[in-house]
Order: sequence, then structure tokens, then C-alpha cells
Amino acid sequence: MIKISIEVKSGAARFKVASQAESIEGALEIAKRYNSGKECKVVFPIDPEGFFVGDDLGRGGVVGKIAV
Repeated sequence: MIKISIEVKSGAARFKVASQAESIEGALEIAKRYNSGKECKVVFPIDPEGFFVGDDLGRGGVVGKIAV
């Protein structure tokens, strides 16, 4: 499992979420599913220390909102 930050934009509003999945593409798809109709982008650079994580969420999901 991996964990990455995703920036979510809706008009002038924007925030970041942490998403966990089996792949970067999977994490982005999960973020898009939870934030339907909003623009979602992977935040680079990816944090190498927090990239690989345990399987705490089962098959993946949105871990939480990150302050911008």
C-alpha cells in the first residue's frame, strides 16, 4: 500500500487530502470518487518517508484532510 497527498480544487477553494491505495493511480481515483466534480491532482514531490504504508484501511481510501 502507498499513501500520497492529493490537491482538490473547486473554483477558488482548494485543499489537500491523504489517499491510500495499492497504486498512485488507485489513490487518485479514490480521491476523485470522494470529491466528485472537483479537480484532483497528485501533489509532487511525493514524500519518500511516508510513501509505503501498512494495509490499515483494507483496500484503500481517503485517510484525511491536510491543512493547506
